[in-house]
Amino acid sequence: MTLFGRDFLKESDFTAAELGSLLTLAADLKAERRAGTGAQRLIGKQLALIFAKSSTRTRIAFEVAMREQGGDVTVLDHASSQIGHKESIADTARVLSRIFDGIEYRGQGQEIVEELAAFADVPVYNGLTDEWHPTQMLADFLTMREHSSSDRFKYAYVGDARSNMGNSLLVMGAIMGADVRIVAPKSLWPEPSVQELAQVRASQSGANIVITEDPADGLNGVDFVHTDIWVSMGESAETWDLRVAALKPYRVDSALLGLTGNPNIKFMHCLPAYHDQNTVIGREVADRFGLTDGVEVSDQVFNSAASIVFDQAENRMHSIKAVLVATLSDQLIN
Repeated sequence: MTLFGRDFLKESDFTAAELGSLLTLAADLKAERRAGTGAQRLIGKQLALIFAKSSTRTRIAFEVAMREQGGDVTVLDHASSQIGHKESIADTARVLSRIFDGIEYRGQGQEIVEELAAFADVPVYNGLTDEWHPTQMLADFLTMREHSSSDRFKYAYVGDARSNMGNSLLVMGAIMGADVRIVAPKSLWPEPSVQELAQVRASQSGANIVITEDPADGLNGVDFVHTDIWVSMGESAETWDLRVAALKPYRVDSALLGLTGNPNIKFMHCLPAYHDQNTVIGREVADRFGLTDGVEVSDQVFNSAASIVFDQAENRMHSIKAVLVATLSDQLIN
């Protein structure tokens, strides 16, 4: 199988076999790195990284992955480029295609990265949009594979599910034949179109999908519990009032994890996490709402033996490296 020249824009663009092959390649590249036996497959390749939204893990993952494979990167942000305000997305795509071998975009609407791909002559990668987070999904599934004895993952996403993480965990699980539980207030469920897409892919893969407001119902028997911050980048401070009121019952603490009935339960978070008061937002939320031991997740859970969040963070690099190698080199994947 080859994915040479393919864009990586959203999970539903791919088959289960293609996504599974990327996960296998990511695991192989991770093993190569640890053994010091990795070959450089992207020597001389150039990658443009567009960050309309700030980033830690996505940026360093793309940079290190590309450089370890012998390529190089150029970072463009709102302060160092004309993208969107003096130059259109279409013209940007045409210019960058003449100079770079690939383009990554992290920012707002999915339509932006789709337009980049439509006008670019090189692969375009979605580093995060408001609707989808496909590179995070590869990292999450690689992490679950490393911590599971079964190929059919059982996991729940708890919290604000009307988000890129809620959408992506639902649809990726549907494609891969997982047992997926979305646990959230009904007002924060994925949009109907996303639910419909997940049901279509689940009918093909045999995935089990549950979307519920009841934590006890949704969490029972799962092996992994995912969550994310309650207010995304770019949303107003006033949104906190509504989200905290709606999501307090879905806060991941030891009692909520206990609803799984699984003594070996694992906790996952794409980061950053407001699990203590060592960040500006963490302190503000603690002062305003009395959540002194973390917001969406308690500090106790975040730093417990159940937490595998830093395995996830590391796997961003290995999985992104797999996407780059698969789409920019002649590497065949199994």
